[in-house]
Amino acid sequence: MFDTPAGEDRDVLAGRHVLARVVYGHHGGRPTLYRGSPRIDVHMMAAPAVPFTETWVTDRPVRSGLQDDLVYAEDGEHFFCAVRVEESGVYRDAVHAAYGAAFRTAWRLGYTDLFRVWNLIGDITGDNAEGTEIHQDFRAGRALAFDEWSGRLEGIPAATGTGSLGTGIDLYFLACRPGRATHLENPRQTPAHRYPDRYGALRPGFARGTHLASEGYGTGALYVSGTAGVLGDDTVHPGDIERQLDVTLANIEALVSGENLRQHAVDAGYGLAELDSVKVYVRDAEHLPAVRARCAEVLSGAADVVFLNVGLCRPDLLVEMEGICR
Repeated sequence: MFDTPAGEDRDVLAGRHVLARVVYGHHGGRPTLYRGSPRIDVHMMAAPAVPFTETWVTDRPVRSGLQDDLVYAEDGEHFFCAVRVEESGVYRDAVHAAYGAAFRTAWRLGYTDLFRVWNLIGDITGDNAEGTEIHQDFRAGRALAFDEWSGRLEGIPAATGTGSLGTGIDLYFLACRPGRATHLENPRQTPAHRYPDRYGALRPGFARGTHLASEGYGTGALYVSGTAGVLGDDTVHPGDIERQLDVTLANIEALVSGENLRQHAVDAGYGLAELDSVKVYVRDAEHLPAVRARCAEVLSGAADVVFLNVGLCRPDLLVEMEGICR
């Protein structure tokens, strides 16, 4: 299973089945079923940027369903679900309920290895109706859900938590059958669940990456979480886009290296040249040319790379990246 960020290429989809579509475009909306599989539209681009569709495909037949506000699909080995939390004065309880619904559906169907999550949050560093930062409000609801489901799901997955151009919060999840996912930490960064209290009493719930073992051939795939210019738990080089981006790239390189994977008992290793399906989130539009140029220098010319001009989870972060090595 893999994604095609540039859109649905007919050669890629020939003879395969669509597990889900995520449309990164000019507007958002509630998840729906489209042509027999989930579709979610997320407001992550402003005109004249060209929307793209992230399409998750599989060799297996897909079964899908709609349950209250949640849409899902499964193929016997992989599970996808998406849910939207509408704009609210306070998000904690709604996020708790949304995560709980996703976890409950995955667990009921036997997909207890959650390996990748996206959290796309409107006005991410703004304040909610109680004066709490919306990102912190979101994290409180997520933490409640993970605490509630501790012991029934296999660890904490790779994740991205970034801003969106719309309102509300869009969530989508990938999971698989037990025994394939290995969640990874980064030797250059403090594990998120060990962050000090200055980042909030409720710690972030994500791993720095997740390696998903193959279904019998190859080395599998490594899903890189949203990664930024953070060393230990501190943002470095505030205001300096070039240096923050270089730290971001170095952090990814350390995460995916054979040395780090061996520390997690994974027999694989990658470099930046193997990073594909890349999303680059850039806070300030004036930095886009420099970020594009640097990425062109270090990433493979064959990689699918998209750039999104949105807010990030800390006001002093300028750029964040994610991707997949396979």
